[in-house]
Amino acid sequence: MTQLMGRPILEVPGELGARPVLADLLVGVRTALLGLAVVAVPVLGLWVVTPYADDGAPGAARLAGALWLLGHGAPVLRGGVDAPLTVTPLLLGLLAVGQLHRMGARVASRRGLRARRSGPVAVWAGYCAVAAGVVVQCSGGGAFRSRVLPDVLAVALLAAAATAAGVRSVRSGERGRACWSAFCGRVPVWARATGGAPVVRAAALAAGAALVAAGGVVVAVAALLDAAAGGGRGATPLAAGPAAVAGLVLLSLVLLPNAVLWGTAYALGPGFAAGAGTVVAPSGTVLGPVPEFPLFALLPESGAGGWRLLACLLPALAGVVPALLLGRAAAGRRGEGAPWHPVATVAAVLAAALLTGAAAAVLGGFSGGALAGGRMARLGPVPWRTGLAAAGWVAAVAVPGALLVRFGALRGGPALAGRARRSALALRARAYAVVVRLGGRADGAG
Repeated sequence: MTQLMGRPILEVPGELGARPVLADLLVGVRTALLGLAVVAVPVLGLWVVTPYADDGAPGAARLAGALWLLGHGAPVLRGGVDAPLTVTPLLLGLLAVGQLHRMGARVASRRGLRARRSGPVAVWAGYCAVAAGVVVQCSGGGAFRSRVLPDVLAVALLAAAATAAGVRSVRSGERGRACWSAFCGRVPVWARATGGAPVVRAAALAAGAALVAAGGVVVAVAALLDAAAGGGRGATPLAAGPAAVAGLVLLSLVLLPNAVLWGTAYALGPGFAAGAGTVVAPSGTVLGPVPEFPLFALLPESGAGGWRLLACLLPALAGVVPALLLGRAAAGRRGEGAPWHPVATVAAVLAAALLTGAAAAVLGGFSGGALAGGRMARLGPVPWRTGLAAAGWVAAVAVPGALLVRFGALRGGPALAGRARRSALALRARAYAVVVRLGGRADGAG
């Protein structure tokens, strides 16, 4: 009795072992407030240390709310001319998606029918309630203003997708295998990649990670070249004081994933835009005036690509690991039945390439947007070109690679087994000869 009275009311199990809906609703509210605090604390701290800030505390709070909304892909208006600002700071977006994914998985893993049905919906509703309050608070005057309906819809859609992904991560084992089996049931038996769904997902993740690493290499090389050249470009705002330097560093940090994805698009070949009528690609760069910002200082000068075409070699490495994974799986090395037919192997590789291309297109679209009206209304890669290039690179390398790995594994397996069997027989014969020889010497001595 004492334990029941000491337990918080929101943690008391409801019927069928589920917590009350109000508890899950507050989980969503807490998740949103935590993400908002991560953005608001640095912004308010910079406002405090800025000696002559133009806005007061309400203006700093609206700026923090606008950045939080931008992290969810919500459009924001900037300045008195209502210039659109739609570039999503992907570091903030990854933070929000990660929090919602974890909360969705945690709620879905609870026991009880009601928790599995209404828990994720309650978390989503609590999160959207905080978002609605932030949108209303930022809809007034100020340097950054929200657009009520588009912003609420953007946050609601992102929260729903991330929460549903968390729920699916708990329940998708049997469902994923059932979907793959249903797909394989529509193709001939000889062309089925039996048990290939986990390997295809792993291959797509490996290819995506390799492409992101390629973009990181491009950004790192650009930073080293800019540092070797003196780092003069984009250094003007650094002379505005410590508070301005700290603000630029924090803003560059939250936009660093965007720069990495732009570097990935550059390495893939299509490149990206740094303003209307511009292109930054290995084949050549057509660039105009850009804002004074450290990340823009990493852009190459206008002109032919030249040695920068070597960046196109990096995406070729993204198909190596998928080729190894799918080739070994096709040879039956993962204990999943008979080897796959070459057609099934090619189909599995193409499925992984399409998944990689779809992810590259989505992330490329989120990484770009508008920084203002007019010339700065177009920034970042073109999504469909980036996705098509990513899928093409992975397929071009992984298809022949997987077939070669499959062929080598199938040919080398019996040969290795025969060699091991012959070695074992030879060792056994030698041991028998030694025993016979020792036995003969013992008889002679006797």
